[in-house]
Amino acid sequence: MAEKLTNHIFLSTIMNDIKKGIQYAFQTSNNMTLAMSGSGHTAMECAVFNIVEPGESVLVAINGIWGERVAEIAERMGAKVHTLFKTPGGHFTNAEIEQALAKHKPVLFFLTHGESSAGLVHPMDGVGDICHKYNCLLLVDSVASLGAAPILMDQQNIDILYTGSQKALNAPPGTAPVSFSERACHKMFNRKTKPVSYLLDMTHLSNYWGNDGKPERIYHHTGPVSGFFALRESLAIIAEMGLENSWSHHTEIAEYLWKGLEDLGLKLFIKDKDLRLPSVTTIAIPEGYDWKELLAYIMKHHRIEFTGGLGPSVGMVLRIGLMGYNCNKANAAMVLAALEDALKQCRKSKA
Repeated sequence: MAEKLTNHIFLSTIMNDIKKGIQYAFQTSNNMTLAMSGSGHTAMECAVFNIVEPGESVLVAINGIWGERVAEIAERMGAKVHTLFKTPGGHFTNAEIEQALAKHKPVLFFLTHGESSAGLVHPMDGVGDICHKYNCLLLVDSVASLGAAPILMDQQNIDILYTGSQKALNAPPGTAPVSFSERACHKMFNRKTKPVSYLLDMTHLSNYWGNDGKPERIYHHTGPVSGFFALRESLAIIAEMGLENSWSHHTEIAEYLWKGLEDLGLKLFIKDKDLRLPSVTTIAIPEGYDWKELLAYIMKHHRIEFTGGLGPSVGMVLRIGLMGYNCNKANAAMVLAALEDALKQCRKSKA
C-alpha cells in the first residue's frame, strides 16, 4: 500500500511538471492546463465536446484537413456548423473572420495555426480580440507548429490551444497538451448538458490533473504513464533550449531547405515566405512528374520518407517534415540530394 501511494505521489509530481512545461511552451498562465491521454485528435475532440452544446453555433475555418476534421466532429455532436473556406494554401484576413463572426454568432471559432496538409502557418494577431468582441471563444490547433513557429496563447487571447507530443516537441505520439482560458472554463463548467464523452469530460479531467482545487485526485482512467514521462522530458528540453531559440532554429533550417529546393528549379507551394510553416515544407508537384513515382524512388534508393498531400491537398504537393530532433542542415542536405537524384532518374512525361 505504501509503495502504491509513493508511486501515485511521484506520478502526480510528473504531471505537475508537465503542466508547468506546457504553460511555458504555450506562453500561458492558465490553471486549466494538462495533457490528454491520446493524440492531437483527442485534444481536438476534448475542446469541442466540452465547450459546445448541441444546437449551438460553431464557426470553422477550413483551409486544409484539420478544419475539415473539426467541422465533422462538431457536426457529429449536434452543433450548427458554419464554415469559412479557402483552398489549401489560402489564409483568412481578420476582416473575413469578423464578417463571419458577425453573421453566424458562434460560441466557438476554430483556426489552424500550423496547417500541415498545406505547409501554412496562419497569422494569429488580432484574431482573439475579434472573437471576444463577438462573445466567441477561439480554439487553435498548433500540433504541427508548436516549438517551430511563434504562438503566444495569453498575449494573442487564444481561449483553447492544443498540440501533439510527436512533432517539434520530440516525444512519442500519444499525449496531447491542451490549455483552457478562464473564459473557456466559465463556458465549459456552466453547461446545461453533460459532454458527449465521459473519457474527455473536463469535469473529471480537471480533477485528474489536480486543477480543480480539490485535495484528492480521484481515479478517472489509466493514463499513458510512459508517454507522460517522455512528454515531461521533451518539455524540459524545449525549456532548456528556450522557445525563441527553437523558433529561430526551425526557421534557419527551413530557409536553407527552401533555397535548396528553389535552386533545383522546384516551386514552393506557399509563395509568401512569412506564411510558410517552418516544420513542414510543401513543394508544388513538379510539372510532368508522377509524384507517387518520385516518393517511391526516394524511399527505395535513399531510405527517406517524403509524403504527398493530405486531405484536400492530395495531388497538389509533396511534403517534407523537418522538426525537433530531425531539424538540422545535414538532414536538409540529404533531402535535397535525394530530390535532385529523383528528378534526374524518374520519367518525365512530354505532356
